[in-house]
Amino acid sequence: MNQSVLEQLESVILKGEIVTEEQKVLKLSKDYYWYSPVLKDDLEEKKADFIVIPDNTAEVSEILQIARNEQIPVTIRGAGTGNYGQAIPMTGGVVVDLSRLNKVIDMQLGYVKVEAGMRLRDLEKQANVQEQELTIYPSTFAKATVGGFVSGGSGGVGSVTWGNLWDGNVLAATVMTMTDPIEIFTVQGNELKDYIHSYGTTGVLVDVTLPLKPKHNWRQLVLKFDGLSNTLKFTREIAESSNWKKRLVTVLEAPIPSFFKPLKKVITEEGDYAFLEVADEQYEAILSLAKQFKGKEVYTVIPDNYRKGIGISDFTWNHTTLWALKADTDWTYLQNFFELERFEEQIELIKAKFGDEVLIHIEWLRDRGRLIPAGLPLVKYSSKERLYEVIDFFNRNGASVNDPHTYLLGAGGWNLQLESIANKKKINDPYDLLNQGKLPTPEQVSAS
Repeated sequence: MNQSVLEQLESVILKGEIVTEEQKVLKLSKDYYWYSPVLKDDLEEKKADFIVIPDNTAEVSEILQIARNEQIPVTIRGAGTGNYGQAIPMTGGVVVDLSRLNKVIDMQLGYVKVEAGMRLRDLEKQANVQEQELTIYPSTFAKATVGGFVSGGSGGVGSVTWGNLWDGNVLAATVMTMTDPIEIFTVQGNELKDYIHSYGTTGVLVDVTLPLKPKHNWRQLVLKFDGLSNTLKFTREIAESSNWKKRLVTVLEAPIPSFFKPLKKVITEEGDYAFLEVADEQYEAILSLAKQFKGKEVYTVIPDNYRKGIGISDFTWNHTTLWALKADTDWTYLQNFFELERFEEQIELIKAKFGDEVLIHIEWLRDRGRLIPAGLPLVKYSSKERLYEVIDFFNRNGASVNDPHTYLLGAGGWNLQLESIANKKKINDPYDLLNQGKLPTPEQVSAS
């Protein structure tokens, strides 16, 4: 570690914190990469040389200037809830933890401008006071930060109605560059494409403007169905029709719900389940529709108890994988898009081929205007070779996989404009210091 660099940082970090203690550095160098046994092997030894936790944007600018002058790699961190090593430094250097940039700058009807380190749960609470709510957020929203979600995430709770981040769910962002001198500017509209889900490779987001919608009274439901096919048909009806107001529509094949220990008193029968968040005024109509598909209610959370303690969404999206790993560390997962018009056929092919080696988990969402049965299937891990045999089978049958077992941006299959991102990085980060090693070369993309 360069002592002169630490001395320079100490002279400008007046309210923030510099972390050099080994165990704290190691902890703040990691995210939830261990969801993937492949990434666990690839990233286990990676860590920063030190951590800086700035207190304000002025300190962020000072850190970036010192890092640029000294040619020190910089990795930006929110809360470290990503699953692909987004916040793990590949080449040492400094991790800049933005968690203290956690203030609301401006909240009005229809939008909120907020510092990048604010936790989404805290932001949702403040929006609720004004009878508003966020459009989308990840299942990790109790810890996840706004900047981390925008830079490293894609969708989550709410995506069944409002789509993913790039579907108008980010209105603007203030970006800080690694140029000489450091620049700071606002991007919006089509310009945002180079900053959403780009892992902080094209610039540092210091604040973000998000849309807000009128607050609903949400009811959470757990429904058990007679067979996976009935569960799929019912949830498609809810997801597809604009008549239903919904925030979450999840399908979980047996025995996945049995992994959810906090729900063991209410999920007493093994079977296929739907987990929902729907408008309270449609509760009875939802139950009536479920009966048509041989479904029944086993548990509900009324609006007055929404987000008070553990909720239904805490078992959905990638929290499903977390509960599976708690039950058996051999589980891992995939991310894929099924084809709407043949997703049941695709699932039948997968089940016929792999049986209980692959368990079906679907999150219904919209992406660029299309309704998609998005898969987060659990896979029993035995080897990397076998895992990629499963991935190959999915891809050959049109259930395209966004590989969560790579730390390379876009190499997993997300429809990112990598050439545009690479060009923006050359402009905003000419010394290639931001999140080194995450932006793949064309050869790496072709090989993935």
